[in-house]
Formats: sequence, C-alpha cells, structure tokens
Amino acid sequence: MAASVPISIDIPNSQVQSKLISLGLRADGTLEVPPDAPGAPAAWFNGSPTPGELGPAVIYGHVNATDGGPGVFADLRSLVKGDLIRITRQDGTTAVFETDGGEQYSKAAFPTEKVYGNTEGSELRLITCDGYDPKTGEFDDNYVVYAKLVS
Repeated sequence: MAASVPISIDIPNSQVQSKLISLGLRADGTLEVPPDAPGAPAAWFNGSPTPGELGPAVIYGHVNATDGGPGVFADLRSLVKGDLIRITRQDGTTAVFETDGGEQYSKAAFPTEKVYGNTEGSELRLITCDGYDPKTGEFDDNYVVYAKLVS
C-alpha cells in the first residue's frame, strides 16, 4: 500500500476502537507518550512506516488511565493468533492485519531491532506497558503484539 497517515484503529475481538494521534520522539530519543488521561487515544509512531507500507508500523497506547480505569490497550493481552486489526487511513483505505501473537519484554532489555527493525512485508506492532510493580508504582515491561498485513 502507498503511504497514508493512519487515523483510527479497530480491534473487534477486544472491543478496541480509537482515533490515532501522530507522535514522534522526545529529545532523549524515547517515544513521546499519548496524553495520560481517561479516554486517551492510541498513537502512531510517525518515525515508523504508515500501516500497510513495507516495514513495521508501530501503534502504542496506555494500558490504564490516570483515574485507575482501563487504557485504550488494556486488553491487548487478550488478542490471539488470527485476530484482525483494522487501521483506517487518511486516503480512505483500510489496512487489515492478522495477529501472529504477543510477547512481554523487560524495558531494560527491550528488543528494539526485533520490534522496530526492517521486515520483509507490511507488518504492525501494537505496544503497551506491562509488568506493573506495586512497590514502585511503575511498569517494568512492555507487551508487544505482532501482526501481518492480510488486505
């Protein structure tokens, strides 16, 4: 597919529907974070390909909200191999991806090349925080869903 900015995501099997905002990198090289508020949308990392283009498009969102309720990607772990993810694009097309599975990674040993590195086809990565540590109030891990373009 030609480049076209993603405007929304729909994951029917986990009841996720969200507009997408475009975010990049902070000065320190880390990802800009979506607003930390109830109802905050997911974000497309604008340093990655647009969904449907060759390479790994990256979309990320919060697992929980500041009020303690669920974030946009609270149910990311419920996705199973074969679930569909639909990305509506600015040009009116929809890129449909099928999940391959998901993995939990320590933030301290995050596999940057595996997640963000070049791929042979059009792929999608969904990322959220994981591994909550009640002692520190921080998330020590990330959860990544891998998916490939099917139409």
